[in-house]
Amino acid sequence: MDINPSTEEKSHSLILAQKIEKEIQSHQGQISFAKYMEMALYTPGFGYYASGTVKFGSRGDFVTAPEISPLFGATIVQTIVPVLTQLKDKAQPLHILEFGAGSGILAESILNALQESNIKINSYNILDLSADLIERQKERLKNRPEKINWIQKLPENFVGIILANEVLDAMPVELIVKRQDSWHYKYVRSNSDANTPTPELIFCDGPAVEESLLPQALLDNSFANGYTTEIHPSGIAWIGSLARCLQQGLLLTLDYGFPAHEYYHPQRDQGTVMAHYRHHAVQDPFFYPGLCDLTAHVEWTSITQAALHSGFALLGYTSQASYLLDAGIGDLALSLADPRDAEKFIPISNGLQKLLSEAEMGELFKALCLGKNIDFSEGELPGFRSRPRAL
Repeated sequence: MDINPSTEEKSHSLILAQKIEKEIQSHQGQISFAKYMEMALYTPGFGYYASGTVKFGSRGDFVTAPEISPLFGATIVQTIVPVLTQLKDKAQPLHILEFGAGSGILAESILNALQESNIKINSYNILDLSADLIERQKERLKNRPEKINWIQKLPENFVGIILANEVLDAMPVELIVKRQDSWHYKYVRSNSDANTPTPELIFCDGPAVEESLLPQALLDNSFANGYTTEIHPSGIAWIGSLARCLQQGLLLTLDYGFPAHEYYHPQRDQGTVMAHYRHHAVQDPFFYPGLCDLTAHVEWTSITQAALHSGFALLGYTSQASYLLDAGIGDLALSLADPRDAEKFIPISNGLQKLLSEAEMGELFKALCLGKNIDFSEGELPGFRSRPRAL
């Protein structure tokens, strides 16, 4: 694998590693993996999402669906239009809140599609933790006629649409491992000494996991000693906070992951945590902290159960391919170009292939739609009218 960070990048990573080592020393020599992941991603000025490096696109570390095709955002609009229409009919304001807006390209494609449909919203709000990405979003969206706000915390009594594309996978997870007849956290410690110029971070055993925090799939099945996986307390807490925030409207989130019966498969014995650097997948989560994106797949069953427990209603759960096709991405593509015009249609077709193919994003990525106080049932909204997937 050809991974050669620059001298400046290595220095950047070293400073963050030293900060992490200091955190470890201040907590009796070990920290949770979730704390390590949080620092690696979000330490101001040094964490992956808190520094000025390019993250999206060919020059970054990964490519998201909105970067592949504007049809992704335009298709999302097909799902949310019925909800916006219902809210308008009830004399409610029309607001959209996007989490983790990345480069701003999803916001741009959604606003363009709404404009083309002659739908005027009261505001488009973005909540992002990255000061660098916020600046890029502002630059991309600076000449738009809509009211666009950058907010720092969840609003209260929000009415409208909440969107989150590839947000859950970037939330810190807890790594856990099976030891004899119980589950234990995997913690992080430093293996450095006075002769080690660069902090060396390694895993160590942490305390036992409270049974109440374990997904039912881990309690109902037998796993070999050493089986390693993740639990998602941050994601569960996030979904609960959105339930408290949203008074009326819809939450649509898309990300890669599995339901519990697939996530906690006996053969997936090393979990799903992965680092990414310049489109390279890296197994070692301690590889150049701050330079690598660090993610875990979403365990959709626990997220959905937490959502329902918090007051959401399930409106749909399916694969990204099924979602996009049912919401009409094919018709949107045909409206842009005639398939007989190869020069114009082939780039569109290539984008569709990446979004829909099982070998690309179509099957691994899932769409979850949740509602509160709106007159829609599961399977009624565009995108979720075909056969639902099992949770």
